[in-house]
Amino acid sequence: MSRTTRTVRPAVTARLAAVVALASAAVLGSAIAASAHVHVDPATTVAGSYSVLTVRVPNESATASTTQVVVDLPTDVPFTYVATEPVPGWTATVEEGDLPAPVEVAGATITQAPLRVVWTADPGEGAGIADGEFQRFAMSAGPLPEAGTDVVLPAHQTYSDGSVVDWDQVAAGDEEPEYPAPVFTTTEPADATAEPAAGTEAATAEVPADAAPAAEAPSNALPISLGAAALVAALAALVVALRSRRTR
Repeated sequence: MSRTTRTVRPAVTARLAAVVALASAAVLGSAIAASAHVHVDPATTVAGSYSVLTVRVPNESATASTTQVVVDLPTDVPFTYVATEPVPGWTATVEEGDLPAPVEVAGATITQAPLRVVWTADPGEGAGIADGEFQRFAMSAGPLPEAGTDVVLPAHQTYSDGSVVDWDQVAAGDEEPEYPAPVFTTTEPADATAEPAAGTEAATAEVPADAAPAAEAPSNALPISLGAAALVAALAALVVALRSRRTR
């Protein structure tokens, strides 16, 4: 008995292609949205260490440039040392002051600490972060608090038109707030008694305060990877559907 080959209708193919496009756009769109805010990338999160904290600031205004960035430092788990990396076209200031209450850090009770870091664009034409641009601001800070601590660094972004965006909201669950504050969580130090793997040296738990920033991995790498995986899966489903219909 002969088998009749049936041609897949263009309308069916178009609908399947639309499903693929919508699925891919949804996943990749979430990745873009997740990266479109002020973010912090610590070079290390090991408790007790000194880390280079890189604050990434995208400009989100089509009509104004970012002229000032202020990052509030924690006062409940304060840093005793903060230094900034020079950024061409910007002036950085570390402001110190009294803590709301005395805090014990590394066995010592402190009443004053760095409270905030202010980056201000130097005056002049083209100053600041323009539309479609972003800037990284790095600072060395420490020592980091005990493992499992969420270190929140609220940021305040000032535009050339006088408007200010406060990135100071802390997520209450899995859903990200509209204006999330930069945050990272400290981790346990490496086991000093563990033997290093062959051909390697044991890692130190503390990073010197003047250490150079580690290479930054894109913060949206995971969402983009998931988006790529979703696209591949959707394309595979389209191929299977087309073959199945041709067979029938």
